[in-house]
Amino acid sequence: MAMSSSDEDPFLQVEKDVLSTLNSARPLFTSYLRIRSLATSASSEELIQARTELESNLQDLSGDLTDLLDSVKAAEQDPYRYGLEVEEVSRRRRLVEEVGGEVEDMREELQKTAERADQKGNGVGNGSALPPPSAFESDALDEDDYAQFEQQRQVEMMQEQDQALDGVFQTVGNLRQQADDMGRELEEQEHMIGEIDTLADRVGGKLQNGVKKVGWVIKKNEDTMSSCCIAVLVFVLILLLIIAIAI
Repeated sequence: MAMSSSDEDPFLQVEKDVLSTLNSARPLFTSYLRIRSLATSASSEELIQARTELESNLQDLSGDLTDLLDSVKAAEQDPYRYGLEVEEVSRRRRLVEEVGGEVEDMREELQKTAERADQKGNGVGNGSALPPPSAFESDALDEDDYAQFEQQRQVEMMQEQDQALDGVFQTVGNLRQQADDMGRELEEQEHMIGEIDTLADRVGGKLQNGVKKVGWVIKKNEDTMSSCCIAVLVFVLILLLIIAIAI
């Protein structure tokens, strides 16, 4: 399976199918362990059906994992050729290893059951051998398998929750940092506005003083003009009187 730099990455499509199949296999494995721990007969129809369904899912997972592994090996040779970053290739490698490990654990549990059945002489040749009823009664490990698996699943769930909480804490930290930055910007803007108000008050005061001075100059000029007009009128009257007397 070759990887592509296009939006329709075959790896991502197969990855989605693998995770979906794995999510289906987990409850089947849990159910198988539970049924096996409670079974009173190795030929129980419910037990055989649970094993068959689980083996079918594991077979599908194995095929898809083989394709994913081939894809990762090709990408590791030259990630940039496929439009991938080194971190993405590492993530894909971890995914294949983690899913492969979980599938292998399930297969080992099924194989362990088959080997015990063969040792007790009750195996069948089709690969679906199951332990006899005595195995369920005498083997303490079988009785604890379900509890151990549940405990492991609880630990995995707690780890996933811890990772989710870490993401939430990181997001809250980012929001707090943004809030602090906004607070500092608001304080700076408030300081700038205060300076602008002070400057405006100073300019307003200077304008008022200027207006007063202009008014005083105008008033003074008005008094001077009135005096000049009166002097001119007096001069004209005197001139007229002189002319009149001369006539």
